[in-house]
Amino acid sequence: MNIKEIHNVYFLGIGGIGMSAIARYFKTLGKNVAGYDRVSKPLTKELIEEGIDIHFEDNIDKIPYDYRDNVYTLVVYTPAVPDDLNELNFFRANGFAIKKRSEVLGMLSQQKKCIAIAGTHGKTTITTMIAHLMRQSRMGCNAFLGGISKNYKTNYLVDKQSKYVVVEADEFDRSFLKLNPQKAIITAVDADHLDIYSDQNDLKDAFKQFINQINPGGKLVIKADLDFVTPQRDDIDVYTYSIHGETDFKAENIRIENGLYVFDFVGVKGRINNLTLGLPGLLNVENAIGAIALATISGVHNDEIFNALGKFKGIKRRFDYQVHRDDFVYIDDYAHHPEELKASIRSTKELFKDKKITGIFQPHLYTRTRDFADEFAKSLDLLDEIILLDIYPAREEPIAGVTSEIIFNKIENKNKTLCSKNELLKILKNKKPEVLMTLGAGDIDDLIEPIKNMYSIF
Repeated sequence: MNIKEIHNVYFLGIGGIGMSAIARYFKTLGKNVAGYDRVSKPLTKELIEEGIDIHFEDNIDKIPYDYRDNVYTLVVYTPAVPDDLNELNFFRANGFAIKKRSEVLGMLSQQKKCIAIAGTHGKTTITTMIAHLMRQSRMGCNAFLGGISKNYKTNYLVDKQSKYVVVEADEFDRSFLKLNPQKAIITAVDADHLDIYSDQNDLKDAFKQFINQINPGGKLVIKADLDFVTPQRDDIDVYTYSIHGETDFKAENIRIENGLYVFDFVGVKGRINNLTLGLPGLLNVENAIGAIALATISGVHNDEIFNALGKFKGIKRRFDYQVHRDDFVYIDDYAHHPEELKASIRSTKELFKDKKITGIFQPHLYTRTRDFADEFAKSLDLLDEIILLDIYPAREEPIAGVTSEIIFNKIENKNKTLCSKNELLKILKNKKPEVLMTLGAGDIDDLIEPIKNMYSIF
């Protein structure tokens, strides 16, 4: 496919975080960009303001006339859209070039030196962090992010002078196997997406295949304590990282000063003392170690890292403070896997040791709820009070017998409530939480502003 010959790019599911970044890429190239999504959201509103034509009804008649030319139009879709989508089947029936998001990202990443961040957890934070470190260095970078950077207020960074592209390598639908990076990191290989993978060993095999796709002469950074056997390759350099232990990259002298983590970074390119990180939780210190490791072996200088890390503001919906007062704290977090929930809740408990922590969790996907009900319950039991919402189905059809109640019944904490999303605000009116968390990857973020408005009175 020759990008120069494409005039129009049409996206099915354009409001997805990965899809919207690619849509922005094609817009910067001067292409005509349009698309469909199921619902309007803040991100689609931003895209419309940037000149992208978007509609929210699966209707062939809504497809703009120029995008019905199958010679000069590329159609990009996400696996999250249903297979019976009318617009998708129109394009299929009429001979259009149709590509999955992962195929297009793989194609785009081949035009630059690709730095890929893979792992079942932590990849959005590390992707955004390394993009920031490189962006603030003499090297610069282009980047396709899995979240909205608070520093740059976007999920797509463009630098036409830089030869590097940083990409989030998503294991869902085996998407990351479309990439051939020069450098990569693997953060975690916990069981997930068991609707795609038959079991954890199948998932691990996919990560091994990803490693085998690193270009000869490339470099891999991998978290040291993973239950994972790294494939043997003599033609790439392999490094380990951890928050502690005898690894190639690690942290020393970790402490909290003025409410922020300060630590020394020790790596193969030397030592960087007194780094400041504005993100909470030891997990994010470890994420920073991985990001700095990848940045240093990519050529970012130690003084550039020292100057840039303290300016990193984080990502929307990743331990995202919405309200931070003495009498009330409200944190929103994208955590949707038991391990992510555990890390987010533990970070909150670490910061607010003497306060009662109330968590509102919206499970994401029927299959994930079914496969990890026990683990979800154990993670949620770390909270002082739990409010559990209905499952957000995303791309899935209901599964008989799978509801939020199967998690609810396994939670040992008696201070728990099960309710629908529509009932939540009514329930919250009778509560005055000290620390409140909204947790989940569905549409729970629709509740952020109503919750903030409700608690602005105290």
